[in-house]
Amino acid sequence: MSETNFDAIVIGAGMSGGWVAKELCEAGIKTLLLERGPDVKHIQDYPTATKQPWEFEHRGEIPRKVKEENPVIARCYAYREDNAHFFVKDTEAPYVQDKPFDWIRGYQVGGKSLMWARQTQRWSDFDFEGPARDGFAVDWPIRYRDLAPWYSKVERFVGITGNKDGVDTLPDGEFLPAWELNCVEKYFSDFIKNSYKDRHVVFGRCAHLSEPQEIHKKQGRGMCRSRQECERGCPLGGYFSANSSTIPWAAKTGNLTLKPDAVVQSIIYDEEKEKASGVRIIDRQTKEVTEYTSNVIFLNAGAINSVGVLLNSTSNRFADGLGNDSGTLGKYVAFHNYRAKINAIHEGHSNKATIGSIPTTAYIPRFRNVYSQETDFLRGYASGFRAARYKSSSPTVGGLGQQHADSLINSSLSYTGPWRVGSHMMGETIPKESSYIKLSKSETDDWDMPLLKISMDYDDNDEKMITDFFDQMTEMYAKAGFVDIKTNDTKQAPGLDIHEMGGIRMGHDPKTSMLNANNQLHSCKNVYVTDGACMTSTSTQNPSLTYMAIAARAANHAVEQLKKDLI
Repeated sequence: MSETNFDAIVIGAGMSGGWVAKELCEAGIKTLLLERGPDVKHIQDYPTATKQPWEFEHRGEIPRKVKEENPVIARCYAYREDNAHFFVKDTEAPYVQDKPFDWIRGYQVGGKSLMWARQTQRWSDFDFEGPARDGFAVDWPIRYRDLAPWYSKVERFVGITGNKDGVDTLPDGEFLPAWELNCVEKYFSDFIKNSYKDRHVVFGRCAHLSEPQEIHKKQGRGMCRSRQECERGCPLGGYFSANSSTIPWAAKTGNLTLKPDAVVQSIIYDEEKEKASGVRIIDRQTKEVTEYTSNVIFLNAGAINSVGVLLNSTSNRFADGLGNDSGTLGKYVAFHNYRAKINAIHEGHSNKATIGSIPTTAYIPRFRNVYSQETDFLRGYASGFRAARYKSSSPTVGGLGQQHADSLINSSLSYTGPWRVGSHMMGETIPKESSYIKLSKSETDDWDMPLLKISMDYDDNDEKMITDFFDQMTEMYAKAGFVDIKTNDTKQAPGLDIHEMGGIRMGHDPKTSMLNANNQLHSCKNVYVTDGACMTSTSTQNPSLTYMAIAARAANHAVEQLKKDLI
């Protein structure tokens, strides 16, 4: 390999790109990993990881002036003073909102794997078969059985904490021991189990090391201590990020070249060889243009940016974007509907409280329209469930020495207020041709590339789903004895779910999709897309585990093809 020629190029050093790099490098493939943002090295580049609250100028809050200058990112629940450096500010990377869309981004090595919510549920065949059964989008070219072994591989390496729940809509996986739910969450779980045949409240599976195994120790990662400061970057490696896991693992092979500050302008298409030959990048700081060549290219820039890369990659063969024979590039994008929330009071368990915390909540898998079409809307929703008790006033402590220490410990149980419970909806939205990502014809960014135009919105199906969520959850809460039940439709714009998917969708037919069952562009087989852009539909589960499984599967397919000289 020369300084600009590699076996493989991976665009995007985040959740899925890190997995591609790991799999390729382990197989002996000389790999260039490109990232448009700066490098973030595990531990040394987590500047706030061990700071105490009083060490922050604004005690963790974002100043009003910064919020006013960055209204989109300011609406993100995870954006705080202690992790603001990992989030892309509105002023740094503008885009065009043809319809309101709050695009949350993390441009650095590791991407959003540094700030994600770490929820990891497998999809089931109810999800992969959904489009074919319900008549929306196009049929997925893969099924659960195709991904099952890759789910297992990813789970063992990442470290997923959970229980074997035996729920058919939520397949079991390779789990580390789960933390315990608190007494009210257990109460609700038992109540629902005894009251409904098709509904479950389970521990929310999460990418945290409750009990590190040898594979995690080899990565240099340690046990999660439930510090609740994950989005700062975890110096213990207690939760999974590309920075603490896959990228260092790939680097250890000696086959990885990591290049940060590399803004990808386009993928280069060789008209004579009828395949992609490399990638053209612009240095983020110097604006210098460089071209890198390779035999295979993986696109993992994040769903919206990956669409942008292909739209920018034009040639005589592909005037409307690389691989876009179907005309579907940038269309049929979708997201998760997080607008609906419900809260209530639980008057029981007044002699109980919690000390400390766990890194997740309970989870209610989808139960609507699973075995038959029982509502007037397509698909369904999952939900979180949490219960917590808060101190209503400061505890009283006193005494000296051991007496004082004991009073401090006992004061943590000085709760006089009731338990509060709450849930939020995670609804599946339907990919539509009218939802799109395009290139602006008049506005450009700092690298003279067209700004991206985004148009996504809720529809009648989403509104009906919200109504049903309120009805069903209110019924479940009331039956369980919860009182003062209140529902809230936040009316938030799409995007704050941070689960945008589609735009370069998989499918059987090159006339209606972009990618085949192996995530290769139908008309340019040495380009793979293995981030959220490849998704045909959205399911109700958090998608990151599925992205990683798809990425690992496709990377191993590419290794086989390279060794046989087939791409």
